[in-house]
Amino acid sequence: MSCCSSGSCHCGDPMMKAACLLVLVGAINWGLVGLGGFLGMNLNVVNLLLGTWPQVEWIVYILVGLAGAFKVLKCCKSCGSDMPK
Repeated sequence: MSCCSSGSCHCGDPMMKAACLLVLVGAINWGLVGLGGFLGMNLNVVNLLLGTWPQVEWIVYILVGLAGAFKVLKCCKSCGSDMPK
């Protein structure tokens, strides 16, 4: 079963654990950003926590993006191996 069909984070792999955590943080943060837009509030948790250090904030966003790309590539590789030949 691949990660696409099982939703698994390959919990034994520390790199995959970190990627799962960063993707989760990014997903929750973007959901709050969207909700904050409707409510007229700044609910960007990363910005609220790190706003005084914009470079660190940008690094977090880059890490979240890299984690998402890593997850997609890892998932696509797994899904490709499940395809009938």
